[in-house]
Amino acid sequence: MNETFNLPVIYKGEELELKARFERYGYTHRIAVLIGETTIIFEPDEEGGYRALGTGPVDVGLLRMIAEKLAALSNSAM
Repeated sequence: MNETFNLPVIYKGEELELKARFERYGYTHRIAVLIGETTIIFEPDEEGGYRALGTGPVDVGLLRMIAEKLAALSNSAM
């Protein structure tokens, strides 16, 4: 059950509409986010947040912002 959605993020005063995909992964999940031409995988961490996996020319601050947004969405769904 992989579902796609748009992830709105405001970063450095700019509104970004990132394409994302929810992916079931064993007993957990991952969220693949397309940033420019780079796909970064976010997975839940032990503290209830998300960590980014992948490499590419992506601003670390943007990765943090996306992880915080995903954690907030995850917490509001519960």
